[in-house]
Amino acid sequence: MPRAGRTGNRMYRQSPAVIESERDRLSCTLLHLYRSPSSGPLCGMFGAMSVTGLFAGIGGFELAFSEVGFETNVLVDIDPAARAVLQARFPGIEVRADVSDLSALPSDTTIVTAGFPCQNLSMAGDKKGISGPKSGVVKKLFELIARPEPLTVVIENVYFMLQLDSGKAMEWLVDRFESLDYRWAYRVVNTMGFGLPQRRRRVYMIASRDLDPRRILFADDDSSLGVSLPSLDRPLGFYWTEGRSGVGLTVDGIPPLKAGSTLGIPSPPAVLFPDGEVLTPSLKSCEELQGFPAGWTDIDVEHEGRNPEWRLIGNAVSVPVARWIAQRIRTPGEISNFIETAIERGGGWPEAGWNVGEGRMGVSAGDKPVVTRVPSIAQFRDSSWSRLSNRALDGFIHRAEDGGLRMPDHFLDVLRKAKRKDSKAS
Repeated sequence: MPRAGRTGNRMYRQSPAVIESERDRLSCTLLHLYRSPSSGPLCGMFGAMSVTGLFAGIGGFELAFSEVGFETNVLVDIDPAARAVLQARFPGIEVRADVSDLSALPSDTTIVTAGFPCQNLSMAGDKKGISGPKSGVVKKLFELIARPEPLTVVIENVYFMLQLDSGKAMEWLVDRFESLDYRWAYRVVNTMGFGLPQRRRRVYMIASRDLDPRRILFADDDSSLGVSLPSLDRPLGFYWTEGRSGVGLTVDGIPPLKAGSTLGIPSPPAVLFPDGEVLTPSLKSCEELQGFPAGWTDIDVEHEGRNPEWRLIGNAVSVPVARWIAQRIRTPGEISNFIETAIERGGGWPEAGWNVGEGRMGVSAGDKPVVTRVPSIAQFRDSSWSRLSNRALDGFIHRAEDGGLRMPDHFLDVLRKAKRKDSKAS
């Protein structure tokens, strides 16, 4: 039976597996790592800090921040299914439906989290950009943070926004932060660098008037993590929905979880295991692969659409990454040494950069800031995983053959011989 855990003074349900792997391997390790002997009590450096969660989804930021000792005052998300999860997992906290209806932030807000919609910015989306009908709602954020009191803003979004339309979305964001006298820093960070075998690279951006954002995002850097070469002796994750233009091949992990189809049909990536099985993870495993307790989205509530839980998990912020940021806001570190290069307007955006009042600088930082052992994806495999359907597997093989992409030696041969589902289940 799951047992209760706490997020600050909030209750949620944790499975024993998550308590062991997530709390002990990550939370305690990182808390020890980020507390120097001279830093004093972790929660005493800045005193009480209150979080307003805009575009909160299922609360990835807020779960992580509450575990570090922050209090959330209000959560906002337009998705009814997401609000149902927020109401269940953060009882007693006001949950609102539309950020556009907010006239002001709560007066005690010191931190604003904003994983604003990515549909117009992602490689898989319509690429309409920052002014698109979904992502364009972020303009409301800047209306709300224009107040004179100090605020720290934490943003998460897809890394493709650095490339889309020559990086105009990023240009739009930093222009507005700078017009409000915010110093900013951003960094592409990979969930796989935080003890979860999901290759999920996202832009995390910190903007503040009173904190140096470099001491949050650039106090840690691990250059020891190399790139693993594909081998059939290790599990290989891939997008079975693709094949012609890309497969998202990931060694001993999965490519980034996605939101699924607009109809709510789940499409988690598949994994080819060395024993010849081609399996897709269950919803429970995908919750854990995002750093949530298993069952986080298991809410008995009326909602529109089919299988909204898959969409919610695919859109969520990875909890361990958010926890690292929260810990660094509590206890900023010393800025590591990086090569800096001036960012020219219209010249594209590197994967990390900052402007703290001395101009826009690109930074040679990697996407895995901390030294954390990444478990094998096999440790998340259990009886809840299912074989990829025969139709889906054959469709991928056919597209891959036509696409001509470079694959690991014998990868497609092994897929052709993979164990199959019963014909009735396909």
